[in-house]
Amino acid sequence: MTGSPVASAAAKQHLDLVPDALLAGRAADGDTAAFEALARRHGPLMRATARRLTGTLADADDVVQESLMQVWKQLDNLRDPAAVKSWLLRIVGTRSIDHLRKRRNHVALDEAETLADASSGPRIQDPESTAVNASRVDALKSALQRLPEEQRRCWVLKEFNDLSYEEIALTLNISPDSVRGRLARARTALARTMEEWR
Repeated sequence: MTGSPVASAAAKQHLDLVPDALLAGRAADGDTAAFEALARRHGPLMRATARRLTGTLADADDVVQESLMQVWKQLDNLRDPAAVKSWLLRIVGTRSIDHLRKRRNHVALDEAETLADASSGPRIQDPESTAVNASRVDALKSALQRLPEEQRRCWVLKEFNDLSYEEIALTLNISPDSVRGRLARARTALARTMEEWR
């Protein structure tokens, strides 16, 4: 029984209200509608995370696609369905790093451009301000690229995704103390590199 488009939309809307744990459990049992609801709910955060780690929207889309295929195959391995969000981000993080390793010689992080665009807003800037902002963005991209992978991942999850130390620890499968240490080293390195832009 296929049902009407209105009934289908109502079912989707209903699933969007279902808690993660229940959706994950149903998806693990093969419920594609529950899996689609999870993907709709967490897809934007997965894409943002992948974009910030890989540097491009095209790569982020590839990573999210690969991640969702992996998630579908491995959902029955998820021990705590309530932690599905952290698990999804962990998979995206791992897939992003794998993607970067494949193209290590061509890595270019573009997330700083988003930061500059957000901070500059819709106002019109004079050419000098535009040039200064572009140079600042390039400096931040370069500084982020020089960070070791594990520090960059922690920094992106904290500064762009606003995750807590505990959420980052769960996502990366490390201890909260390791997260604190990596973030401290990343912030120190970035502050040193960006000193002239203050």
